[in-house]
Amino acid sequence: MIYLASKSPRRQELLKQIGIKFELVAADIDETPLDNELPLDYVNRIAVEKALFAASHYPDKPLLAADTTVVCNNAILGKPRDRAHYQEMMACLSGNSHQVITAVAITQGRDRNAIATTISSSEVNFRELMPSEIEAYWQTGEPADKAGGYAIQGMAAAFISNIHGSYSGIMGLPLFETAELLKKFAIKVI
Repeated sequence: MIYLASKSPRRQELLKQIGIKFELVAADIDETPLDNELPLDYVNRIAVEKALFAASHYPDKPLLAADTTVVCNNAILGKPRDRAHYQEMMACLSGNSHQVITAVAITQGRDRNAIATTISSSEVNFRELMPSEIEAYWQTGEPADKAGGYAIQGMAAAFISNIHGSYSGIMGLPLFETAELLKKFAIKVI
């Protein structure tokens, strides 16, 4: 059994998929990128900060935290603030390729030096989107709480022409990499 510092139902489903039992804990931190912070550094920092924050309250079991970001034209695309921000993101993604980067951090206790981390980076290609499709997708409510304003496992799958990398990583938790980290903490997978 581990602690999972995540509100994401997708991460919960993915951990269950590989047979991991967990208890949810909160890790509310400021996820604002630092000035000139590179996307890989950003996503890793956020995963580590979530893990350390949660571990300060729950130090007795291994704790897993993760963060996912979408990068288009070297810009970090977080969750859409509103409809206009979502439309800007979709304009960047439409007809282009972008990166989805997920960092995973596992720790037991508060020691920053005892954290194990991994990063999964995948490339996703969107077909050209019509303005009516972008608006219709927004109206479904699905994009509102998703990095980059879309969910690969949801309706946006119809927009994706190709992926290169980890499907589960794009969803928010790369299972291969996560399983390898869990083994380092003697946690049996499957």
